[in-house]
Amino acid sequence: MTTQTQDSDVLLTMTDVSKSFPGVKALDHANLTVRSHSVHALMGENGAGKSTLLKCLFGIYAKDEGEILFLGKPVDFKTSKEALENGISMVHQELNLVRQTSVMDNLWLGRYPLKGPFVDHAKMYRDTKAIFDELDIDVDPKEKVAKLSVSQMQMIEIAKAFSYNAKIVIMDEPTSSLSEKEVEHLFKIIQKLKDRGCGIIYISHKMDEIFKICDEITILRDGKWINTVQVKGTTMEEIVSMMVGRELTQRFPEKTNVPKEVTLEVEHLTAVNQPSIQDVSFNLRKGEILGIAGLVGAKRTDIVEAIFGVRELKEGTIKLNGKIVKNHTALEAINHGFALVTEERRSTGIYSNLSIEFNSLISN
Repeated sequence: MTTQTQDSDVLLTMTDVSKSFPGVKALDHANLTVRSHSVHALMGENGAGKSTLLKCLFGIYAKDEGEILFLGKPVDFKTSKEALENGISMVHQELNLVRQTSVMDNLWLGRYPLKGPFVDHAKMYRDTKAIFDELDIDVDPKEKVAKLSVSQMQMIEIAKAFSYNAKIVIMDEPTSSLSEKEVEHLFKIIQKLKDRGCGIIYISHKMDEIFKICDEITILRDGKWINTVQVKGTTMEEIVSMMVGRELTQRFPEKTNVPKEVTLEVEHLTAVNQPSIQDVSFNLRKGEILGIAGLVGAKRTDIVEAIFGVRELKEGTIKLNGKIVKNHTALEAINHGFALVTEERRSTGIYSNLSIEFNSLISN
């Protein structure tokens, strides 16, 4: 068993944690030590075991072996509720909000303030507003979650974690749906958490973020603990090398692909319901990847929804291989050879209560 020193500023120590699923060992004696007033990056390729390790901490999975010390005492949370009540909060990569209820309902779900036998809605509003004011979040606590953008929902998740006064806050890819301005806002919230004495566990594949806000980095590979290093004493190349297990001589290989003839022409695309896209034109060639860039709210999603027949067009033409196509519905778009992976896959990309077989075949 690996021994780790228990310093006075150490909040969490996970030692030799293992977890197996049928046919695969997801964690193989993994270690993690998190200190107060610090941001600790947990890094590794997809499948390295990062999320599994934290789910073992958060009570979603039961570890097979190993030891978890929180505030110097052994813990083994059986549920996420138990973890939350003991001071460990998690902002999941997949949003877990109840869309048909209000923002403040989501923030206090399962722990409503009461006035006798009834929910104290006035106190719930005041408490929510106080947290939003402290975090500079400009959202009405009474607004229905379904009306919020994905980035606003992400900020609500972060505010919810903040509201628990947790000692450990886990953030799993928290900037995946945030604009550059919103990322800066998130970093300010993280600094507030650090100032409180929290330890933040930060999962991200964005190297520039890691080197900007993190203090320590733990690297996992194939479920195993590889190393824990100080951010100030390492380089991006060293981290990537530990993640993949070999030296990377060419992080960005030269492009050898040569785009061919134009296959998709979009001309003067304008949507019916405003505010939305107006007079959008571009060409896509065979053998190329075309990026559509812009800040949150720039209507990037509206462009692809208009092409795919989800959004009604006021004017404009779409040509596929030189022929005009009219995608009035998603089914027509599919029949013309278009496919769309939606922005919020959990709510608009799958039927989560139905089988994998059904979901695999539904679009065909």
